[in-house]
Amino acid sequence: MQERNWAGNLSYQAERIAHPRTVEELQELVAGARTIRALGSRHSFNDIADTSGTLAALDLLDPVITVDAQNMTVTVSGGTRYGTLAAELQRQGFALHNLASLPHISVAGAVATATHGSGDGNGNLATAVAGLELVVADGGILTAHRGETADFDGMVVGLGALGIVSSVTLDIEQAFQVTQHVFEDLDWEQVLENFDDVTSSAYSVSLFTDWSGSTVGQAWLKGRVSDPGVVAGQRDFFGGTPALSARHPLPGVSGSNCTEQLGVPGPWSDRLAHFRMEFTPSKGDELQSEYLVPREHAVDAIRTLRRLSGLLTPLLLVSEIRTIAADRLWLSPNYGRDGIGLHFTWRQDQPAVESVLPLLEAELAPFAARPHWGKLFDGGAAAVGPLYPRFDDFRTLAGRLDPAGKFRNRFLDYAVFGC
Repeated sequence: MQERNWAGNLSYQAERIAHPRTVEELQELVAGARTIRALGSRHSFNDIADTSGTLAALDLLDPVITVDAQNMTVTVSGGTRYGTLAAELQRQGFALHNLASLPHISVAGAVATATHGSGDGNGNLATAVAGLELVVADGGILTAHRGETADFDGMVVGLGALGIVSSVTLDIEQAFQVTQHVFEDLDWEQVLENFDDVTSSAYSVSLFTDWSGSTVGQAWLKGRVSDPGVVAGQRDFFGGTPALSARHPLPGVSGSNCTEQLGVPGPWSDRLAHFRMEFTPSKGDELQSEYLVPREHAVDAIRTLRRLSGLLTPLLLVSEIRTIAADRLWLSPNYGRDGIGLHFTWRQDQPAVESVLPLLEAELAPFAARPHWGKLFDGGAAAVGPLYPRFDDFRTLAGRLDPAGKFRNRFLDYAVFGC
């Protein structure tokens, strides 16, 4: 049976999938390959991870989680999943600054696509990267460190175009406790009139909606116990009321596979993600798109999507709105600007979704919306490139590190190199 991605909407076209167990085996594999890409947790919804040649699955690579308490960093092998890393860091008394919705995704894959998490003051997951080890086209090892390596900011969100990431070094901090409160049926007008107050009310805030009606379906507020914010017993949150039992973002799905709610304090590792590591995340039979919009356009962009409800809602399972802080990583959708993520979890009807994306992107174009690299979008390099001030610098960097195009694929040719 042909190998597929997590959602099942993509069959990999690679000639073979290899599973190197050591970095040395990975080096030999890269050196001998005609074309090659890394394969992580398969959570991309487009063909960014595919190739006509060899896929190097990192799931069996030597598992490494090494904490450097003096420098407050942790080094992990590229295929390590965030849930595994979070549990080990918590055991040793440390933490990451943030997690994405799913702890099931691989560190290297999430970093390479600038996958984010949420919080007004929180950069995406790639902003925690202090160092990288890449297996480059000739099979050699390239190490890069923040503040030391030229073009480091161009290497972190690398889209797999520069080499295969064999290990990542991340910033860590002392472990902290988090509470999670869910409020339901917030009044849209109150939310939009007080948007900054809504998103700053907790360390991490997510709003869930299907864009129809006069209310926001759910607000998930994750707060550090040591910080002020929403407290137990609060009965109103911008027109919304507290959920009385665990909730799931998707209608009709049990909240039992979501992280602990109802304001019960617990480790960051068990609260910052939306879903528990031990359960199948979300639904699986879905598609996803996401667009990152500058913070100053947040309310106008949201109002635009509400006007498109008749087009969007029938295709949706749910949408999520999150905030992300600015960074300096060249191909990060938050390069140079604080932003909001407008996320779409679609029903698994790819022809219908793909027919809507050009219109959706046209409506969001006035707000300089940048698509998430690992999810479904329509625009190619001609549309995406002008949104990134360092886009041409990245293409030059990729040409220098991979002059023969060993790591190129159909996705990169379309979305980055414009072939």
